[in-house]
Amino acid sequence: MSTESLNNYEKPPSKKDRPLILALVILISAILFFGTLSAIVLYFSSHTSLLSSGNKIGVIPIDGVIKDSDVILDQLADFRKNKKIRAIILRINSPGGGVGPSQEIYKETIRTAQTKKVIASLGSIAASGGYYIASAADKIVANPGTITGSIGVIMEFVKIEELLSKIGIQLRVIKSGEFKDIGSPIREMTDKEKQLLQDIIEDIKQQFVDAVAEGRNMEREKILAIADGRIFSGKEAKDLGLIDSIGNFRDAVDLAKEMVHIEGEAKLIFPEKKGRSFIWDLLFEGLLDSFTHKINQIYEPIEYRWNGSLGISNH
Repeated sequence: MSTESLNNYEKPPSKKDRPLILALVILISAILFFGTLSAIVLYFSSHTSLLSSGNKIGVIPIDGVIKDSDVILDQLADFRKNKKIRAIILRINSPGGGVGPSQEIYKETIRTAQTKKVIASLGSIAASGGYYIASAADKIVANPGTITGSIGVIMEFVKIEELLSKIGIQLRVIKSGEFKDIGSPIREMTDKEKQLLQDIIEDIKQQFVDAVAEGRNMEREKILAIADGRIFSGKEAKDLGLIDSIGNFRDAVDLAKEMVHIEGEAKLIFPEKKGRSFIWDLLFEGLLDSFTHKINQIYEPIEYRWNGSLGISNH
């Protein structure tokens, strides 16, 4: 063998090098094993997460006098488009409110119910416009003592003619037509004006009856027979077919889970509050709602609203 061949000849690993090589092989094997195992775990955990993420139920609160529909409409649209939300609960605590906003929310609820299950959960009160909206849901759940019903329309005007006279203020009105200042607070209403407004009230009442009959899939005559503004307890409403079952909010959640086949716990998703601080909500929200409602009585007098007291309690 030549000197060059001897120089190129690789000696076999010595006994001292063998443990090091074995350790490297074991380390590489361990890395491959745990890497593969981690990939498998991540794969199944991600799929499990995707499956569990479908156990979501959206909850939209409708509280107080219904003055504006924009926020509720946006929330319904957002939840309807969210594929991870399987069902929607409308949690209603409202005596009703404006005709227009109530009708807009009703229409959007009907649209939403075409693609997702919608359940109305009635709290202490869901009367007039509050019930109008609820009737668009697939199912309605109410407490036995919930105040609901009040199917009808109300119109209120402020009259300050005598007050102005006492303090020596006179107002003059120039108008283009007989009815242009109908409902003016500075004069008595004529019989013709009263009849005109009564006709409008009757037309809007019939719209209410039609909406409830359609939403509840009931005979129109049955709704019309009780559409005189009277209120019902949740128990009475159940007997009349105005609601589907007696129960609280958790019962409504269980019903939603059953309707969309959710097993185990469901994650409740509430809309995010935007734009106002906790201090504002705590101190001023109730005062603002009360003030706004009084203003609405002057400028938007036609309402689907129960005009009774909200202070019902067990004493």
